[in-house]
Amino acid sequence: MKRAPATAKLNLALVVGPRRDDGRHEVATVLQRLDLADRIAIEAAPELRVTGFPEDTLVRRALESLAAAAGVDPKWEARIWKRIPVAAGLAGGSSDAATALRLANESLPEPLPPSRLQELAAELGADVPFFLESGPQLGEGVGADLKPLDLPQDYWVVLLLPHGASKTSTADVYAAFDERGGADGWEERRDELGRSLAQIQRPRDLATLPHNDLASSPLAEELLSLGAFRSDVTGAGPTLYGLFHHRRDAAAAEREVRRHGRTWLSVPTWYG
Repeated sequence: MKRAPATAKLNLALVVGPRRDDGRHEVATVLQRLDLADRIAIEAAPELRVTGFPEDTLVRRALESLAAAAGVDPKWEARIWKRIPVAAGLAGGSSDAATALRLANESLPEPLPPSRLQELAAELGADVPFFLESGPQLGEGVGADLKPLDLPQDYWVVLLLPHGASKTSTADVYAAFDERGGADGWEERRDELGRSLAQIQRPRDLATLPHNDLASSPLAEELLSLGAFRSDVTGAGPTLYGLFHHRRDAAAAEREVRRHGRTWLSVPTWYG
């Protein structure tokens, strides 16, 4: 049996551009892993089974895709232990799929090369390829064209999933973005992100990154008032985050915002 954590991710910045010919949107996003993680176990089995999370579809698709590409039968059992909240902007499903893909590939007599694994991941979803890489990444195109970033990792993260908050479909989020003309100035905003990234040396420099184009929350202001040097929504939401220099301040803020919803205290991590 092979086991590994499947980490959550933050979008430390999410700049969204126009709709592409394939119906998806151009994006430029800064992706960072967190130590908040699901756990995935893979072992040989008479037939494909996915247990532990009845709502899963993506891990099953990942394993079916891998088996087809490798020319083998999908004879694995995958077990999922969920800790990352579902449909919260933290990409737990994508992380589970990438981790299952990697573990199952390692079990093959002739594992597929990393480049082929990345191709399979991109077919599963824009966030999936990120979880096959280590360290923070700049995601471009639809988010799956990755470039490694050298970003500070020495800070604390408070995550807040507000009570009663639910994520509308990703399609609806992007439709609302289009309706308000969100893509206007795309190239200038993308270039601004690039300039900000070039200047980042210390954790507090992350505050210069542009804010999320898709979603926002008034609770971000409360996290800033509690000492966060940056606060924003991750992905299409509804989870928001605050970044803190010191654990003491982050823990105090996490206790304070519990009245608003579910909370987690986390830190950046380099790899799952």
